[in-house]
Amino acid sequence: MNKYLRAIGFTDPPKRKEIYDLIARGISDHPAYRAFTSNEEEENTLLAQYNIETGHDFGIQVCGQFDEDDQFFPEYYFPYLTPSAVSSTEELSVDEKVDGNAFIGIVDDLRLGMVLMFRIQNGIEYLKNLHTSFAPLENTSVSLSALCLEGTVLMPVYKSAQDRQNQAEYKKRKRRLMNAARSGDEDAVRELSFDEMDQYSSLVTLIPESDVFSLVDNYFMPTGAECELYSVLGEIRDCKKARNKITRELIYILTLDCNDLKLRVAINEKDLYGEPGKGRRFRGDLWLQGKINFPVGEEFKM
Repeated sequence: MNKYLRAIGFTDPPKRKEIYDLIARGISDHPAYRAFTSNEEEENTLLAQYNIETGHDFGIQVCGQFDEDDQFFPEYYFPYLTPSAVSSTEELSVDEKVDGNAFIGIVDDLRLGMVLMFRIQNGIEYLKNLHTSFAPLENTSVSLSALCLEGTVLMPVYKSAQDRQNQAEYKKRKRRLMNAARSGDEDAVRELSFDEMDQYSSLVTLIPESDVFSLVDNYFMPTGAECELYSVLGEIRDCKKARNKITRELIYILTLDCNDLKLRVAINEKDLYGEPGKGRRFRGDLWLQGKINFPVGEEFKM
């Protein structure tokens, strides 16, 4: 996933030596975040994570181990964008990737009607909570962010006050049916199936004479072979510019709302087609990341 370094301002991918020099300077200087925990698989070693900022709220996360001589050995790194608002409070499960101490978060989000999978940014904190007596995945929430290599700004779909009210009522009804269906209510499953058939029938009728993006104002769906990649269309709620301190390239940091799911997205100014603005829509393919928010008072201070 290091090709996503471009999304945080590295249009020309840094050579391996340049990256490791950057990591070494960042660790010895003042990293934006650092966390440590004991390694249960190997004695006398310590797992470590450093966030090295290359701009406001984004940078490179490096994870590795300290050996018995207190020498740090980086194992992998990836670009990150710090999330802000809570994106989901649904039940969360975590799976470990096969390539080391990296973790995937899994959330069944009823608003989207699908399972979201994302790279966990605070894996060390997750491991620390596993070492304690309390259940780590109870009363947690998730804050999501994403990196994008190519995106397009679209104009908004016009909605009257009545349209917005009808949409809000539909979302509330669908969420109620999804909760009932999850509990095994066959009537709710049947009603959801009928709703989908009605929507499909309406789209088939309208699509020959309409642009698809005038009919579909948002979507969130998997794309590609990797489980953390999604194609997204959502409303821009906030738009900021930031600069990579090393390359001086400009980055757009967008806050998106996709069917009430909120997340931040970073994209290189060179890779965004159109002028972003509040109320407009953004379409692009994202690499999804996220942070687990543990219960207040139970999280570890670092």
